[in-house]
Order: sequence, then C-alpha cells, then structure tokens
Amino acid sequence: MSFSFLSPEWIAAAKEIRQKYADEAARVTTSIRLNGVVTDTPFGSAPLQIALDTSSGTIFLELGTLESPDLTITTDYGTARKIFVEQDQAGAMQAFMSGRIKVQGDMMKLMALQTQMPDDEIAKTISHEISDITA
Repeated sequence: MSFSFLSPEWIAAAKEIRQKYADEAARVTTSIRLNGVVTDTPFGSAPLQIALDTSSGTIFLELGTLESPDLTITTDYGTARKIFVEQDQAGAMQAFMSGRIKVQGDMMKLMALQTQMPDDEIAKTISHEISDITA
C-alpha cells in the first residue's frame, strides 16, 4: 500500500518502518531540531508544518512544529520529496542555489546532518521501504 508523501498515513507508515529496524539501525550522530514548512502540497492551500528531531540519536519526524528549533527550512512539496524520499543531494543543492530551499537558523547543523546520516545496509533498506510506500 502506498500513501501520499507527508500525509498523516505516510508519516505513520514511515515511523513503523523505522521502528521495525530500530534495534539494528545506526544512531544519527548529529543532533538537530528542525522545523519544515512545505508549500504547494496536494493537501490544501496552507503550508504543511513538519518537525524533524535527531537529538535522541534516532529520526523523529512528525507533522507539527518543535519549540526552539535549530533551524527552519521552507521549500515546496516536490523538492521536499526529492530530499526526504529520493535522498537526492545534488537536487537539494541545486534547489538551495536556485532559492527553492530557504534556511533560517543554524546552517552548519544542516550541513553536518547531510554528511553524517547513516549510510549502511540497514539505512538503505529503511530508505528503500519508505520509498516503496510513497505514492
């Protein structure tokens, strides 16, 4: 079964996938508290608010916002999908350079996160399974 990216159903299914591999997954070594504002979504005219927190060593992703985030990223739905689902780092850099990604806050933490995310076989399996559930 597949779900629209960032829908409540997608968030729940992605969380289940991450929990399934929690005992095997490498810890995220960069602590970051990030709020995301995603525009041009298929869910209505209001921007979607997402919260990402790695301060526990795992990836916490929910709809909503965090208090006192390290940074806030604003981007469009298509770009967010490329970053979170396709993990297209070149596309992310291109989107940033063209102004489709706006960052307020600690840019250094964001850069550190990009280079220190786990990239082992379990991380690739999690990424593949999340991609498979994404419509």
